[in-house]
Amino acid sequence: MTIALITGAASGIGAAIARRVAAPGVKLMLHTRKNADGLTSVAAEAVEKGAVVDTVLADLAAPESAAHVINATISAFGGLDWLIANAGFADKRLIGELPADGVAASFNPIANGFFLMAQAATPYLAASDQGRIVAVSSFVAHRFPHSGDLFPASAAAKAGLEALAKALAAELSNARVTVNVVAPGYTQKDPGAHAAISEARWQEITDRIPLGRLAKTDECAAAVAYFLSDAAAYVTGQTIHVDGGLGL
Repeated sequence: MTIALITGAASGIGAAIARRVAAPGVKLMLHTRKNADGLTSVAAEAVEKGAVVDTVLADLAAPESAAHVINATISAFGGLDWLIANAGFADKRLIGELPADGVAASFNPIANGFFLMAQAATPYLAASDQGRIVAVSSFVAHRFPHSGDLFPASAAAKAGLEALAKALAAELSNARVTVNVVAPGYTQKDPGAHAAISEARWQEITDRIPLGRLAKTDECAAAVAYFLSDAAAYVTGQTIHVDGGLGL
């Protein structure tokens, strides 16, 4: 039996991860901030695949929410083997446009939320014989084009998340808990989902990607699934870029 918590699971990459890992013998706690309808739909799909599923709503920007989400998982299932930190959002405002708390608004739910969840989850992951942490970052923490799309607040939050993941990989190595990161590039949105970039801009972006298309959410989920697998038991402190060659 494997017990997993996936944050930001109501749509996009988080939902794709849930679909990937859902199977008989898997217990899933699925989280979202407020998209209860989307989460219910993803949960139903996971149940159809044979998983035992529970859900929790919480705003990870609130300091107490991280422990609440971990505690909800422990209360429902009695332990935790996999923590998949996917929750986040894109903020396209430039530095000159951000208010004084603009970076904190991204950093709190993404990097600090990850830190607090990992801190609360560590005793349970250390007690597991398959302890895994996978954090979902973004290409925006690695690419800063002179002309093009910049996400400075998001970049700061995701870079902080990646640094924390590296530190956790070192700190948790004695407990045989692996910690890794998946950094997607531009990724297809769910039908009808809000996009921070115009359709014309999407086409310009696609033309710049060496593989000539956007990532599919399931391709990002596949990288997460690899880090969760037995095949990756000796891999820790690493980042996989699922970006179609964008970083070349």
